[in-house]
Amino acid sequence: MNINITNLSSSDTDFYSKLNALLAWDSVSDFDVQSSVLKIVNDVRLKGDSALIEYTNRFDRRSIESANELEISKAQLQAARTRVDSDIVASLEVAAKRVKDYHEKQIQPSWQYQEEDGTVLGQKITPLDRVGVYVPGGKAAYPSSVLMNVMPAKVAGVQEIIMVVPTPDGFVSDIVLAAADIAGVDRVFTVGGAQAVAALAYGTETIPKVDKIVGPGNIYVATAKKMVFGVVGIDMIAGPSEILVVCDGKTDPDWIAMDLFSQAEHDEDAQSILVSPDKAFLAKVQQSMECLLETQSRKSIILSSLEGRGAFIHVEDMEQAIEVANHVAAEHLELSVDQPEKWVEKVRHAGAIFMGRHTPEALGDYCAGPNHVLPTSGTARFSSPLGVYDFQKRSSLIYCSPEGASSLAKIASPLARGESLEAHALSAEYRIIETQ
Repeated sequence: MNINITNLSSSDTDFYSKLNALLAWDSVSDFDVQSSVLKIVNDVRLKGDSALIEYTNRFDRRSIESANELEISKAQLQAARTRVDSDIVASLEVAAKRVKDYHEKQIQPSWQYQEEDGTVLGQKITPLDRVGVYVPGGKAAYPSSVLMNVMPAKVAGVQEIIMVVPTPDGFVSDIVLAAADIAGVDRVFTVGGAQAVAALAYGTETIPKVDKIVGPGNIYVATAKKMVFGVVGIDMIAGPSEILVVCDGKTDPDWIAMDLFSQAEHDEDAQSILVSPDKAFLAKVQQSMECLLETQSRKSIILSSLEGRGAFIHVEDMEQAIEVANHVAAEHLELSVDQPEKWVEKVRHAGAIFMGRHTPEALGDYCAGPNHVLPTSGTARFSSPLGVYDFQKRSSLIYCSPEGASSLAKIASPLARGESLEAHALSAEYRIIETQ
């Protein structure tokens, strides 16, 4: 099957304008979506459980009468775990441990230091009290999302983790519930969409209000998260999944083709880009993709993604390949090259960097250890992967000895008066120790 993928060359005078057009992604929902979400969010905020029941019955085609029916007990989680194939459970358990072990390296202790006059300055690190985790539901099961969102929160010391997952037509994914049990989720509610986000943000009679909401979702979920930001914290507004592979032309083209497929199969808006200084290699990967596509169960999605947003980019050399990678600031960056440790030093913008020919992005999605919740759509220029630090807050510590207060007051007073804030100045001046 022919794949009409975009081919670009860095030598073209309009290369970056063409590349930017290909990268462009408007994650902002349209007026109709925003209006619908605003109504749902306000209804849940004002009516609580009754609105939650109404929207769950309408959108998920259920017939619940009480919000208590939305909660899945710990016994039900454990029962679901026993119904899942033992090999999958074992893999989930190993993956959970690897994710936990990795994130334990991110723990930051509180700290302080004392100045000569006895003044103490520092920072207190405190976990959030309660976090909400949104997990996409229905027949598309994402147990890996459960692990990646829950484990860093557990490591951070979050006291209570609330998981919400939609169950259209009452379909409950045992593998998702098994992952929740393995990860140690405290409470699970079978509710999704904007109504779930609103319930987590404002609280209802049944679902408790949380401090932060994390986890992926559709445009309605993303719009709702953006709408409630400020009332609660959120992780990010994620766009479609994306991968950029930099290859020197020495990796098996079948491997690279499948790495590109691994992102393209997510959905039609996912983006897969290959950058190489070897033009003949690009042609080999094209041949591999056309041969392998017929073997894929999601070939129609892969084809639509590759033809709509995919690209092969020919560059002059590896230096230029890294320049392009930094410009794209991809969610996933594969350095399928010799001496990847040399080139990784030049990478400034990427959500996650997969180094070497034997490190496909798929391993990072499930079990390598680092988080797979990553910045998309170029936001790796200023954002980081989800981590322990996202579930903690920092408080400044300031203790002044009498001598320290007097010394600092002599600095603060003129600054306060310079801002015409007399009370500030006087508050500081009261602490000045008068010397004889």
